Amino acid sequence: MNAPVNPSTNAQAGAQAATNPAPGSPKRKKTMLLIGAVFAAVAVLYGLYWAFVLRFYEDTDNAYVQGNVVQVTPQIAGTVAKIYVEDTNMVKAGQPLVSLDTADADVALAQAEAQLAQTVREVRTLYASQAQASATVAQREAELERTKDDLNRRKSLAGSGAVSSEEIRHAEAAVNAAQAALNAAREQLASGRALTEGTTVANHPNVKRAAARVQEALLAQSRATLYAPVSGEVAKRNVQIGQRINPGTPLMAIVPLDQVWVDANFKEPQLREMRVGQPVTLTADLYGSSVRYDGKVVGMGAGTGSAFALLPAQNATGNWIKVVQRVPVRIALDPKQLAKHPLRIGLSMHAVVDLHNQDGPLVGETASSTQPLAAVPAATGNDVEEKGKKLIDTIIAANLK
Repeated sequence: MNAPVNPSTNAQAGAQAATNPAPGSPKRKKTMLLIGAVFAAVAVLYGLYWAFVLRFYEDTDNAYVQGNVVQVTPQIAGTVAKIYVEDTNMVKAGQPLVSLDTADADVALAQAEAQLAQTVREVRTLYASQAQASATVAQREAELERTKDDLNRRKSLAGSGAVSSEEIRHAEAAVNAAQAALNAAREQLASGRALTEGTTVANHPNVKRAAARVQEALLAQSRATLYAPVSGEVAKRNVQIGQRINPGTPLMAIVPLDQVWVDANFKEPQLREMRVGQPVTLTADLYGSSVRYDGKVVGMGAGTGSAFALLPAQNATGNWIKVVQRVPVRIALDPKQLAKHPLRIGLSMHAVVDLHNQDGPLVGETASSTQPLAAVPAATGNDVEEKGKKLIDTIIAANLK
């Protein structure tokens, strides 16, 4: 006996057959061809997009902001008396940062001033002794002439028997003694002239040496105040009031945030078409994609990061696995954009290099165009030198009277 057929079951089977055509049916072939055509079109479009657009750009998110960290260190030993700045403070070049106790420097300067005054007086004595030495030479010359005259008179009377031979020998000894005394006086005069000839009291070597000590003591006194070598933000301040510090002790660091750059670490194959001067578009995680920086390739690192590591890889040992290396590429930033959107050292960046322009030299062939950092303000050294000259001239003039 046949089972009854459910009309609803037959309807569902018909609908499924209509939706999923049987293999080899024209409708199924058309669907597969349409899907294949879509994928082929996407592949062609991507190939064209790569050929005309993507292959001219290299990007990496392995990029970080770098900058100069200028250490502030003392040049003399001393005890910290004052601290004028804190971390995150912005300072200008030449602004005072730390002051040391100047008691020791003041004593050293006073001793140098006294030594200069004494040296000037001693040199004056040398010049005064030249007149005395000249007078002594004249006196010895007169004595020599007198003894020679005495000897000649006695020799003229020797034939008459009025003068004995003994007296003549005594007269000859007196002449020899006078000649020796004259020679000694002339040597003394020459010795004094060797110490003073061609000089004055003010430019005598002994006076100059003492004056240099005054200048040195004055310079040490001025170095008791440490000034900012560059403009920037204070960081890593670790000096405290009352701390005894030695020359070269790191007290704090100053980071010039207007002179930062980006080191983008590109893989080896990405460097083939890079040239100096190519434009770079950068975004920072700090501001997001809404803020873009316009940069420029200015150079490439001399080696990979692993080559300069504390423990570089020993590829010759046999335990070797090939790893694609990265090389840091330095990218200069626009100062105006930096002023509007400041960056901090160590921030993450995304860099995209435009490779269209191939006119520039290979990366690393030219020197960086980064402007040099400002040195310690020259005005400070000039002021100390001028002050020292005035002080030295005053001491010399006071002791020449």
